[in-house]
Amino acid sequence: MLADTDVGSIITAGQSGVQWGYRLLLLQLVLVPILFMVQELTVRLGIFTGRGHGELIKETFGGFWAWVSVAGLAVATSGALLTELSGVAGVGELYGVPRPLSLAIAGGALILVVLTGSYRRVERAAIAVGLFEFAFFGVAWAAHPNVSDMARQAIQIPIADKRYLYLVAANIGAVIMPWMVFYQQSAVADKRLRPEHFTAARWDTAVGALVTQLVMAAVLVAAAATLAVHGVKGDLNTVGQLSAALTPLLGVGFGRLVFGLGILGAGLVAAIVSSLALAWGLGEVTGYKHSLEHPPAEARWFYGVYAAAVLGGCVLVDLVPNLVALNIGVQVMNALLLPVVLGFLVALARMALPKEVRLRGWYLWVVIAVATLTCLLGVFGGLSGIGLV
Repeated sequence: MLADTDVGSIITAGQSGVQWGYRLLLLQLVLVPILFMVQELTVRLGIFTGRGHGELIKETFGGFWAWVSVAGLAVATSGALLTELSGVAGVGELYGVPRPLSLAIAGGALILVVLTGSYRRVERAAIAVGLFEFAFFGVAWAAHPNVSDMARQAIQIPIADKRYLYLVAANIGAVIMPWMVFYQQSAVADKRLRPEHFTAARWDTAVGALVTQLVMAAVLVAAAATLAVHGVKGDLNTVGQLSAALTPLLGVGFGRLVFGLGILGAGLVAAIVSSLALAWGLGEVTGYKHSLEHPPAEARWFYGVYAAAVLGGCVLVDLVPNLVALNIGVQVMNALLLPVVLGFLVALARMALPKEVRLRGWYLWVVIAVATLTCLLGVFGGLSGIGLV
């Protein structure tokens, strides 16, 4: 769940605070139960079917629809890797490290972590890196936000403004991502969790959903308190712009370190998760061995896809500068993919689960209603922002 607050999410939250103050803060909190509801279904499916997301779609709906879902995953993963690795390169540039060198170090570290051939080791490494995201709580605290302004603006929702709706869609896409759905279900299956682990896994997901959204809220609050309230308008499209805006709160040297660690934590953990999601998803559809419990010699395609995704992202980010500026568009793209992603997820929870844990009754209708409203808001906001509705 820490990977859900990636570099694109952080910049989206920063943009939200700069452009709209605290008017998108309430959305971050509303998304907590929605994020939990979505990711809890992946836990349920992974535990009670023992199948990854792509594999289960293939078994339930056939190969064509499995490839459709994996194609969407590939698009989302590509966008994610561009933002994550651009963020990592941006932190390097803050300290004068050439972009090729920082990308080479990051790419090598990402591949080395996964080549251990053990899910437990990969998970521990990813969690350790992801915990650096907590640095943003310190940035928000140092901003000394005005609580009365926060409460007043949080309920001011300019729903008729297309620019606002576009950022609503971006925030939804920054929270509910296709690769998160694939990753968590495949990870649960790869860890071989069993029904007796279901309660603990749900609590794990609930805590993660809360923490990841609090990090998003912290970035938004810091940006709103330091920039929007002083009449500063504009965009925070790059790591450098974010750093220059927020780090003076903690002193330039210390602030840059804290901010850099937060961005590195967000970018690296999301790069691991999104790349693994693609390697798992393709393996589940094509049938090649796809488990971190297999050594590289036995699962060459699995590790090869992962390495190719990481290296390809590094090369592209090195060749084309300022790709972080595309991050809002990447998040909106995620929102536009939601009907396919959530449609498959809800259908699987209804059709592929054993009867005793299958969605039914009032909770089934709540899930359908929440998924439908989320999709409609994400798609409408995204299309409104680009002038198609």
